[in-house]
Amino acid sequence: MDVKIESSWKAVLQQEFDTEYFANLTEFVRNEYRTKKIFPPASLIFNAFDQCPFDKVKVVIIGQDPYHGDGQAHGLCFSVNDGIDFPPSLLNIFKEIDRDLAKPMPKSGNLIRWAQQGVLLLNATLTVQAHAAGSHQGKGWETFTDAVIHKLASEREHLVFLLWGSYAQKKGEFIDSKKHLILKSVHPSPLSAYRGFIGNNHFSLANKYLREKGIDEINW
Repeated sequence: MDVKIESSWKAVLQQEFDTEYFANLTEFVRNEYRTKKIFPPASLIFNAFDQCPFDKVKVVIIGQDPYHGDGQAHGLCFSVNDGIDFPPSLLNIFKEIDRDLAKPMPKSGNLIRWAQQGVLLLNATLTVQAHAAGSHQGKGWETFTDAVIHKLASEREHLVFLLWGSYAQKKGEFIDSKKHLILKSVHPSPLSAYRGFIGNNHFSLANKYLREKGIDEINW
């Protein structure tokens, strides 16, 4: 199947694109876009990959679903378009960066600046129906994004995986901690952020590891 995605990812993931499950997923997603309001815009489904080629990945952050409110989702987990109010989890991410690295709150919640430095902002499910959280779960996206994580974990080394919350931790449970840095904490959502996300120092720890491996750190 011919999928419009950045060329290095296309090469790495072609065997996924040629599977029956991906053909079924594609048919489902196309029909959803034809008949319903779906986020992100279709051209941005693979934005996380397009902004961060396979061989440029340094850090992987795993989210669950795209935002399902108008104008928010643009294909990068936790990120929103310029001019959109910060969702609560993103606000807590910025609070921890300020606490950890003394970097004040940015004006925009658009994390494309991270992606272009090598942060893969990967949602487990890449599409969602407007105002219907979880509506595209169980359709095949999770199989695809598991394959993405497997490829990174097996074919790259010295990556940092930020696994926030039980969902992300389960999705990354097979990653080899001798080959990569795995940082775990509760999710940054308001329900859990003050039970261990605020104070986890993940942003400084990620940069320390990258520095030690001779890799340019991320300007969070």
